[in-house]
Amino acid sequence: MRTPLGQVRGLGAAGSGTDHFWLQRLTAVSNLVLSTVFVGVLVSLAGDSHASVVATLSNPIVAILMLLFVISVVVHMRIGMQVIIEDYVHAELPKLLLLMGNTFFAIVVGLSAVFALLKISFGV
Repeated sequence: MRTPLGQVRGLGAAGSGTDHFWLQRLTAVSNLVLSTVFVGVLVSLAGDSHASVVATLSNPIVAILMLLFVISVVVHMRIGMQVIIEDYVHAELPKLLLLMGNTFFAIVVGLSAVFALLKISFGV
């Protein structure tokens, strides 16, 4: 004899929602700190020459902070859009396509920004 609980066990995402919740909150807090640093760097570079901007972004500490900012923002963006898509798109095929597009978009944006920062940082 099988109980209804035994029939549904293992068929859903039970428990994985808290991972998304905490990752969303963690990236939100890191975005607060890293956004402050990002804005500070932008303000300090306002009106400077291209060479000065490249020199500042070539500093390892600034480059690492900018990379952390990009990664945190992209992860936060992907999770936020995933939640919105899951909540408001009810048809399965469009939901699946939008979730895939969201993930690919986040990967492309993140890798492009990381590539640009690394290229500037290493002076290539």
